Amino acid sequence: MTSGAGGEVVRGIGARLRAAREKRGVTLLQTAEKLHVDARVLQALESEDFAALGADVYVRGHLRRYAEAVGESPAELQELYAGSARATRPDLTRIPHSAAARTTSPLLLPALLAVVALAVAGLLWWLLTLPGEKAQPLPVVPASAADVPAAGAGAASVAAGTAQTGPAGASGAAAGAAGPAAGQAQLGLKFAALSWVEISDADGRRLLHGLIDAGGERLLSGTPPLRVVLGNAPAVALQLNGQPVSIDGLVHRDGSAHLMIDGAGRASPAAPRLAHGE
Repeated sequence: MTSGAGGEVVRGIGARLRAAREKRGVTLLQTAEKLHVDARVLQALESEDFAALGADVYVRGHLRRYAEAVGESPAELQELYAGSARATRPDLTRIPHSAAARTTSPLLLPALLAVVALAVAGLLWWLLTLPGEKAQPLPVVPASAADVPAAGAGAASVAAGTAQTGPAGASGAAAGAAGPAAGQAQLGLKFAALSWVEISDADGRRLLHGLIDAGGERLLSGTPPLRVVLGNAPAVALQLNGQPVSIDGLVHRDGSAHLMIDGAGRASPAAPRLAHGE
């Protein structure tokens, strides 16, 4: 089939498309932008390089849209394409393929295994070193022998031995019975929920350290000011020498608190480094 353009007979699909486009006064790039396709697609149609467009269905689709855009007859061009010797099965060898994946390095698998092994070892170390629930406060020793009646010397000796070898609760009970020694303060803690706790005194002694379950109670004695770290501060009630200690406004958003409690029972914020007794 032919198409007239200025009296000149134009034959061929590509020639008709090019002539129609030039008659409209638009460039190949402008037409490609209008159709939202790569300019190389339209260039392949005008040069009748249909194999570069892939399967037959793609060629027909691009051909129809280009013909409509430049005012050519899609039906006539489709018929020309169907009867053309070029309308054969495209050469699949010219279809672009993704680049072959690079050969896996022989060192990749051992490296991955090493990373996994390190991660597992780190997890095991963390689990094994996680602080337990047993807190070990230091025993409370009276300031002088005069504080203990002579008749009860044997009982006092037994109580001291229990504080050194028994659980933290037994030590707190013994301290509560004897009362704080001179120059020391007695700190009581009641836990409504599980909480991490670390307490040290002004002498640098660590009085309590670990996780305490809900319902737990501890009674400790040490030289004030006492440095206190609580992981779940809202769940812990504090008393100093039998008087409640207020920590309002000292609890962080995550529920933790780093406190310094003086001998009068006043709590103030403490730097984390000091609160850990480091």
